[in-house]
Amino acid sequence: MKIEEIDKNLFIETNITEPDIVWLNIRQAPFVILGIDYDEKRRCYTRMPQELAEQISKGVAYLNSNTAGGRVRFRTDSEFIGIRAVMDNNVLMPHITLLGQSGFDLYRKKAGENSEKFYHSFVPPMGMHTGYSAPFNTDGVLADYTINFPLYDGVKELYIALKKDAVVLEPTPYRHSIPAVYYGSSITQGGCASRPGNSYQAIISRRLDMDYRNLGFSGSGRAEDLMVQYLANLEMSVFVCDYDHNAPDAEYLKKTHMPLYRAVRGKHPDLPIIFISAPDIFIDPEEEAARREVVRETYKTALAEGDNHVYFIDGAELFAGNDWDSCTVDGTHPNDLGFYRMAMRIEKEIIQLL
Repeated sequence: MKIEEIDKNLFIETNITEPDIVWLNIRQAPFVILGIDYDEKRRCYTRMPQELAEQISKGVAYLNSNTAGGRVRFRTDSEFIGIRAVMDNNVLMPHITLLGQSGFDLYRKKAGENSEKFYHSFVPPMGMHTGYSAPFNTDGVLADYTINFPLYDGVKELYIALKKDAVVLEPTPYRHSIPAVYYGSSITQGGCASRPGNSYQAIISRRLDMDYRNLGFSGSGRAEDLMVQYLANLEMSVFVCDYDHNAPDAEYLKKTHMPLYRAVRGKHPDLPIIFISAPDIFIDPEEEAARREVVRETYKTALAEGDNHVYFIDGAELFAGNDWDSCTVDGTHPNDLGFYRMAMRIEKEIIQLL
């Protein structure tokens, strides 16, 4: 017996039979794609140029097609929204949900509302190999929609099904259209949020109506020279430096952290830069204290040199509060509670800068 035979609420519908619909490729107007780019040569979405990713490291090259932070936005009054994803379909990791790894979730904002609200999850079926389809019936109210892409899987194409007679328009632009850029580790990439919209960057984006680009590379955020050059040349409204966790040790962090700061500052004299130390301070307190001091020292040095656009967040504050020990799935990677607390703390800095 299957669980969906016992509990119908756990049934996943992947068969789209809705009449009078049209399938649209999100790479065509009026859809707006953010946080990712389409690689015409490789026929898939990536987070940075693949040729450059391959020069940086094997990890960055492999993870570059993971679509963390990718979004498609549009405005419609369609009474039906369906998706058809053509995907790579990575092997399921044991400590993240399939929805978080390979699924999409849907948010919307109606007229008069202040922020996007969760509306639906397009849950992938177990054992998929070439992608999947998923349907959803709406109330037909004209609204802005955002579909968040998978955190740990690759997407080759995404098609959206709408009613043939529906209005389809460009989305209302973000209030803050120049993206915040987040660079870091698996935590930055979104491991292990239960669904894409629960990564800390996505939460901040909704609350502040702000675009962003997620450049978290699981196990591979190491501030290599080519990566530093790439980051320094991006257009951004805020730079969040969150790669402490992937530095092999405090000594490596010391060799790379200040050069990353100086490269970004050299290209962006007035850009707000937020330094964050790792949140899982209880696993190896002595090592984490050494790392934290490296990050803090970059911040203090910048201040001493007259830089008034730098900010420091102690990782010990990210999960702080009652039940802090309930904030991860494995002592390192945040669950949804952990990401929510991270978002609330980081937002305190960003909101002042906007």
